[in-house]
Amino acid sequence: MADATQSAPMQSAPVQTGPMLAADGTPLKQSLARSLRNQKIRALALIAPLLLFVLLSFVIPIGQMLFKSVENDIVADTLPLTVAALQDWDAASGELPDEPVYEAFVTDMIEAVAAKQHTRLGTRLNYEETGMSSLFRKSGRQIRRIDIAEDAPFKEKLIDINEDWGDVETWSVIKTHSVRMTNGYFLNAVDMKRTPEGAQSQPEDRQILVKLFIRTLIMSLAITGSCILLGYPIAWIIANQPARIGNLLLILVLLPFWTSLLVRTSAWIVMLQQQGVVNEILVWLNVIADDARLVMIRNEVGTIVAMTHILLPFMILPMYSVMQTINPSYLRAAKSLGATNFTAFWRVYFPLTVPGIGAGSILVFILAIGYYITPEIVGGTSGIFISNRIAFHISSSLNWGLAAALASILLAAVLILYWAYDKIVGIDNVKLG
Repeated sequence: MADATQSAPMQSAPVQTGPMLAADGTPLKQSLARSLRNQKIRALALIAPLLLFVLLSFVIPIGQMLFKSVENDIVADTLPLTVAALQDWDAASGELPDEPVYEAFVTDMIEAVAAKQHTRLGTRLNYEETGMSSLFRKSGRQIRRIDIAEDAPFKEKLIDINEDWGDVETWSVIKTHSVRMTNGYFLNAVDMKRTPEGAQSQPEDRQILVKLFIRTLIMSLAITGSCILLGYPIAWIIANQPARIGNLLLILVLLPFWTSLLVRTSAWIVMLQQQGVVNEILVWLNVIADDARLVMIRNEVGTIVAMTHILLPFMILPMYSVMQTINPSYLRAAKSLGATNFTAFWRVYFPLTVPGIGAGSILVFILAIGYYITPEIVGGTSGIFISNRIAFHISSSLNWGLAAALASILLAAVLILYWAYDKIVGIDNVKLG
């Protein structure tokens, strides 16, 4: 008789044909997607204040600066009829515009004087041609008394008001700079100017900005190099001291941060002037004669010395943080294999500190290239940076367009150098510790 269990039919587990479900009954795939989406929303909410801060304090101001460097609405908005009438006038012909241009100009000027916009227009054009500001200011007082309906023609009346209205160059400047988007500020930033014939070089007595750019780059590199030479041994000493002594030395490095930048800069005037401490010591040691004291202030030397002192901690800290992580056994292993002290340092220790040197160099160079307080105080005429010129145009000449163009070029130069550094050294090798 066969076993009943063998004759019983085989029963298999039920096969699930639908999607897998989560504990709440929703499809598992949908539940996972919702969970990931919620995580991303929470993460975005956490960093949203920082993103908003960066947007408001960094991205938008830079965007406004870039726009300000090409924006040029004031001429077209203040003299709309004149700009339209000048379109058919050829400045290269050497002939004055026809009567319709003068009539349009008088009409625009009467409205501009009533709105008190003619002085702003004159200031804008004065950036391109000296004397335009006084021309618009003085002429505006008399043009407002002209009656459009009764005092035509206007060409002779304007020339009687000021003979510059009979100068082709005056109308050429108005037409040339009547475009709403201009490259004139960038041309001025590289010692050129916008003319009806195209870009032309500025007169030699006004070619200063390119020299300032070159001086800024060279002196920033010199400051960075001096910080490396001075900061490397200091960072090495701190990193190789016992913790108690190392912390004390680190506090001394950070001590200048607790003193006002203005005070530290002014102190260097006392130190470096011809009757200052440095010259007095050199005379006392008979290194120099009393009547041959060194001139170390109001020039490049004063700027480099003062800024090296100010920016030195920014070089020491990254190098120290990298050196602190280097295992001393590496040098001992190199010496045990027959290397001299110099070979062990150059072939083993120094390559490990390159990331710290790179990080410190980037910090010091970017800070140095944008400094203007210290060069303004100790630099004189030969030690100022392009940033001092930017500050001048923002606060004194009020030529914000040129200041924005200079700042844009400086920003582009920093980005190019940063790209070159990444290609040569590699930004991934930069470490702060």
